[in-house]
Amino acid sequence: MSPSATVVDSSSATNQAVGALGKTTSGKKLNIRSYPKFDSLEEERLYRKQHLAAAFRIFADRGFDEGVAGHISVRDPILTDHFWLNPLSKHFATICVSDLVLVNEDGEVVIGDEPINAAAFAIHSEIHKARPDVIAACHAHSVAGKAFSVFGKPLDMMTQDALRFYKSHAVYDRFGGVVLDREEGKRIAKALGNGKAVILQNHGLLTVGQSVDEAAFWFISLDKSCMAQLLADAAAAGSGNKKILISDEEAAYSYEQVGTPAKGWLAFQGYYDEILQRTNGSFLK
Repeated sequence: MSPSATVVDSSSATNQAVGALGKTTSGKKLNIRSYPKFDSLEEERLYRKQHLAAAFRIFADRGFDEGVAGHISVRDPILTDHFWLNPLSKHFATICVSDLVLVNEDGEVVIGDEPINAAAFAIHSEIHKARPDVIAACHAHSVAGKAFSVFGKPLDMMTQDALRFYKSHAVYDRFGGVVLDREEGKRIAKALGNGKAVILQNHGLLTVGQSVDEAAFWFISLDKSCMAQLLADAAAAGSGNKKILISDEEAAYSYEQVGTPAKGWLAFQGYYDEILQRTNGSFLK
């Protein structure tokens, strides 16, 4: 345990895992939200598709869209070697559950009427094969992600939010053009390793998670961390001031509070609630 860290007891193991306090003055326990339990795999399939559609809408809101570039996948809970993707030519801001396309491990459309992005299949299929624990993967050409990627280096552990990626992100340090070759997908999956994110040099960002909620939040956070570092590096160069980085000891301890799958899933729920309310659930159809 970090010698300077303060631990506050909370009302349940679930609460403790995400740093939530949950007890009233009367002693009543208040439990934080967590990934739901389902009565059937069909229910879980619908949940995953609904949150996938929401993730596209949320990405559009944050400018993580550029033409037909970018894709998010979620593994099907019934056909576990299949995954759901966005149709190639539909804008993120208009995607609904009924638009999603199910593809098999050969890239053939099983459910859906539209083609998919060939690069999406080349990347996502190999990640899902290499990492059975990965339920979802996100890739988009965000401005901060693209800008930071040109340096071909990992994040500095300089902020609490960057610690979400402490020893859990990598750099894929080559650029081979648009990823249409599954061998390139395999190399990206290898660079990702057991981590939650990979910075694709001269390209952009890719994140994964045990839920689409988690993977999407990691992408949002990684993009913001890239922007923060770009700003800090520019300020340091202009002022001559030296950045103060977080020690490995503090980073390793803090990661357990900010970088777990449960925390990633929980952090996305506010975004989901907001898009659900603002759109009156239009993406659910």
